[in-house]
Amino acid sequence: MTKITPVELSEKLTSFINPDYVISDAETQKVYECDGLAAYCEMPMLVVLPETVEQVQRALQLFNQYEIPVVARGSGTSLSAGATPHKEGVVLSLAKFTNILHIDPKARTARLQPGVRNLAISEAAAEHGLYYAPDPSSQIACSIGGNVAENAGGVHCLKYGLTVHNVLKINMLTVEGELISIGSEGLDNYGMDLLALINGSEGMLGVITEITVKLLPIPQKAQVILAGFDSVQTAGDAVGRVISQGIIPGGLEMMDSYAIKAAEAFANAGYPLDAQALLLCELDGTEDEVQANTQQVAELFTKLGATSVRISQNETERALFWKGRKSAFPAVGRLSPDYYCMDGTIPRGQLAYVLTEINRLSKEYDLRVANVFHAGDGNLHPLILFDANTPGEFEKTEEFGGRILELCVEVGGCITGEHGVGLEKIRQMATQFNDKEIAQFHLIKSAFDPKTTLNPGKGIPMLKRCQEYRSLGKYKDKRKDCAHQSTGENHA
Repeated sequence: MTKITPVELSEKLTSFINPDYVISDAETQKVYECDGLAAYCEMPMLVVLPETVEQVQRALQLFNQYEIPVVARGSGTSLSAGATPHKEGVVLSLAKFTNILHIDPKARTARLQPGVRNLAISEAAAEHGLYYAPDPSSQIACSIGGNVAENAGGVHCLKYGLTVHNVLKINMLTVEGELISIGSEGLDNYGMDLLALINGSEGMLGVITEITVKLLPIPQKAQVILAGFDSVQTAGDAVGRVISQGIIPGGLEMMDSYAIKAAEAFANAGYPLDAQALLLCELDGTEDEVQANTQQVAELFTKLGATSVRISQNETERALFWKGRKSAFPAVGRLSPDYYCMDGTIPRGQLAYVLTEINRLSKEYDLRVANVFHAGDGNLHPLILFDANTPGEFEKTEEFGGRILELCVEVGGCITGEHGVGLEKIRQMATQFNDKEIAQFHLIKSAFDPKTTLNPGKGIPMLKRCQEYRSLGKYKDKRKDCAHQSTGENHA
């Protein structure tokens, strides 16, 4: 294969892409060196921002010809280093693809380009009395293409599902530049469920150019119960009790005392500052349904020892309650110079135990943890507070995070719920999956991307590295053996 220099590649790209959108200077590239997990940084060879599907197609054909690594990028809000550039590759940004192509109110669907913001979908559908259910905390900025790549969730995923449950069809370009459609806007899909495979594939199987999502009717009424508890264990137990009553809330979120104080200082939502844990439980549906379920859940929380119970009285107050929760991640920045956001999922019945263990590990590592998570479906987001300016503290934080993920697997859960694997969790893949399973992942990757140039080094660990990982006895000795594989190699 003939090698191509960055200058030569840039010249070929600018023959069909606006030269202003082929970025080669280091200063302008700097903003693309990482995603929301800024601890992992790398400068790419080039950054390209095509404006049409045809331009993406031609670019992929060019990259494939010269076996150049490609990292597709959405809004860059992801938190697993999944959009970290390859130093010998190209960042392919879909930031120009921001059009809502069509909303069909009768079919309750929307066709979208991948750069459309999550929140913009619901804003556009509102005039038809419809909305898009998945709502990550970053929904004001995150793109629907990135949501598909990471299989994003949100505070309402308990009742309405993750991205995979709300996507009907995807148009995608293969690594060779072939345009294919997966799924259907109708009810029937035949053959293998490739749609589920693409959701959460982290840009490793193709480049998404169009997405069709389903829309839901805006509920007649929605009401939030805000309940404070004197311990995270009591609040954790209350989560399971709500579900056991046969009630499926629209959202059921939990925050601990660190997160409560930080969010309240930012949003002034009226959170109880003396509580050790807070539950936000939203009930939605018809007027009668919401009234009955709200009363039942409020009485249940009181019976289980809630120290305070408040019910939103209008839409403004409901939005304010949620503002605090959705602002919790940035608000935690008030407590510490840096924080590391984890993402693991556990069975609901293990919630109290896992929170107790996280507290024990917090003391062991001498690092504070603010817990903010989707309690209803067991998706944890512990925020480990640290100071990157203190030598060795990030490494200690990273090790602590790995212990939390391994704890999730130990109790029957998994290492990610919605943030993806990326670079961050690649070493824990060997904890959750055995060698045969990881080998199967490689076979799937090879079927879509034979030269392994699409987001190489992310998501799937090399088997040799995983065998080394499993052979080591202590966590502190094995922490880096499966990490940071993609810095200079072109592999899956």
